[in-house]
Amino acid sequence: MDTPVSRSRLGPLMVVAIIVALLVGLAIGGGINLKRKLFGGDVTSIARASLESMRAQNRLVPFVARYVSVVTSKQSQLMFTSERTLVLPGDVRYELDLAKLSERDVKWDDGTKVLSVTLPEIEIAGPEVDLAAAREYGGGGVLGALTDARTTLDEANRASAVADLRKQALAATPMRLAREAARQAVERSFALPLRAAGIGDAKVVARFASDARDDPSFIDRSRSYNEVMANPSGR
Repeated sequence: MDTPVSRSRLGPLMVVAIIVALLVGLAIGGGINLKRKLFGGDVTSIARASLESMRAQNRLVPFVARYVSVVTSKQSQLMFTSERTLVLPGDVRYELDLAKLSERDVKWDDGTKVLSVTLPEIEIAGPEVDLAAAREYGGGGVLGALTDARTTLDEANRASAVADLRKQALAATPMRLAREAARQAVERSFALPLRAAGIGDAKVVARFASDARDDPSFIDRSRSYNEVMANPSGR
């Protein structure tokens, strides 16, 4: 007699289990849909919001470097020679003008799932010299006592040191590091909102305008925002 009773209860229990499973599935699916609604629901709208947010920041400083310049100046006059050496450190900021980004620079490829971002070129700000840490060596000697050679040499050294700091900042290695840091920062800024919206298959590739010119396919393979919004299906 126990067996018929157990079987009669099995049906309702299975129904309850199915209902619970459906509710869990709906909750998960609803959560994904909710995230998509909150973040715009598609790549182009999310990327557009990210672009506007970045433009509002105005300038991005992805890289900062400190350089030291050592310069020496000499002046000869009246058979006397005066020599001065200056050691001058300075900081240089590598900046990306985000205000220069436009919708034309952000393109989405439906086939490859790649969001391509073309960046403006890196700009350097500075050098901001650290006068407190500057060191000057050498005396004016006889020439310095008779003329303004010491002042002249110090001014020449400072001008040369600032020019040298800027030259160091524009060298290939620091520029490469700054460009890579900028690329990674921009890619993260676009990728994180996409991931938060549950669009994890989208890949963000940021490149500079000069890089894009070297590879025409970088531009040709993608569609602009306006093209995507006008024809979302890609047909």
